[in-house]
Amino acid sequence: MSSPQPWKILHSHLAFDHPWCQVRQDTVQLPNQTIIDDYFVSIRPEVAMIVPVTPDGNILFVRQYRHGVEKVLLELPAGHFHTPEESAAVAARRELEEETGYQSQDWTFLGVLYDNPPKDTNGIHAFLAQNIDRVCEQNLDITEEIELVFIPITEVMNYVVSGDIRVSGTIAALVLALDIKSGFRKRT
Repeated sequence: MSSPQPWKILHSHLAFDHPWCQVRQDTVQLPNQTIIDDYFVSIRPEVAMIVPVTPDGNILFVRQYRHGVEKVLLELPAGHFHTPEESAAVAARRELEEETGYQSQDWTFLGVLYDNPPKDTNGIHAFLAQNIDRVCEQNLDITEEIELVFIPITEVMNYVVSGDIRVSGTIAALVLALDIKSGFRKRT
């Protein structure tokens, strides 16, 4: 069996263009030569996600309404880059402060995650922010109503297993951060 190969893009155009949503329609040729003329891809900005940890060992989560699934969810602070030129580290620091009012001087890059790679173009740039400190009030967007929730590190996986935390990017970033916090992996 051969290794998977990339698809060849034969034609691409913007099928929907709005400031809140862009969708690209691709005509692609698969490695087996099959042509698909209506493969739709959501063009999305890069995202910074933060696992913020207090000096006493609690992880700071945000609880907010998510209209796509019509549910209030418990997740990690995160947000999209404001411009394509904004660095992941700058976006992470900005998002943590805006959503929570907290900041950190102790940052570790965890990696880039892909939440929905068949249909979305963006990556989630995950960071661990340790020894967070409250520096200001939240500075929320008009669409945000965010409750801050602190959960001890030792209890976080219970929230995942019970389904109280069920956002895939949040779970993946937690696994990477807990790996470092437990000492299995060295900090980079």
